[in-house]
Amino acid sequence: MAILEGIADSTNVGAIFRSAAALNIDAVLVTPSCSAPLLRRAVRVSMGTIFQVPWTHIGNKPSEWPQPGIEHLRRLGFKTVAIALSDTAVSIDNPQLMAEEKLAIVLGTEGNGLAPCTIAECGYIVRIPMSHNVDSLNVAAASAVALWQLRAR
Repeated sequence: MAILEGIADSTNVGAIFRSAAALNIDAVLVTPSCSAPLLRRAVRVSMGTIFQVPWTHIGNKPSEWPQPGIEHLRRLGFKTVAIALSDTAVSIDNPQLMAEEKLAIVLGTEGNGLAPCTIAECGYIVRIPMSHNVDSLNVAAASAVALWQLRAR
């Protein structure tokens, strides 16, 4: 499962849905601060996959995310994974992470990434290893890497 937190660019939302469909992700959850998946640009960039991948909102107002939403996911048996730049992050190919059965992968907004309170609530903080002094990928590209690596096998 993928969770989109505060992603403002509808192009990125559409690209993430396209990756989610291509990689057979079960569902996408959209936080209250995220751009609407049904915006024309998101639908176009997704190549219509927004209509193929089950999705819903996780909370209707800002007070319902992150703590209440993540707690609900925990009760459903999910381990939450914050994709974030952090000194305490584990690599995306960490064996313990790869052994988890039900993952909810949380992706953050362009620029600032995930909110610190979201990162603090998640069970794992994960980073995609980079080369050539590149510190991060665009959220759409990072989502494709993360969804591929962490998908249910």
